[in-house]
Amino acid sequence: MNNDLQNHVKHIIHTLEHGLDSIEREDEGLPMDGFEYLSDALDIEFIVNSQREVLGARILVAFGGPNIWINTRTKQVEGYWWSDKFVMSYDNDEIGLDDAIETLWSC
Repeated sequence: MNNDLQNHVKHIIHTLEHGLDSIEREDEGLPMDGFEYLSDALDIEFIVNSQREVLGARILVAFGGPNIWINTRTKQVEGYWWSDKFVMSYDNDEIGLDDAIETLWSC
């Protein structure tokens, strides 16, 4: 198993669970939120039901080695690097990623 892949996935989980206190919004002096985190996303796949209600999303946050997705429906970060795969669950969404996804879908 590739240690770089594991470390990258764990870093993303740490960001989701503990926020981005070290990255401040220049205009307000507040920590980065889910909308700002999504501004760097490479792709967003919305997961919706037959009533067009958003159930979650898969967010591509790294591509080309490794490929890393955040799956908000399963609360997992999925990392892939060649034949290696590392998936780890996260417990909470401190940055408000779920709220940002729901708001984007409803726009």
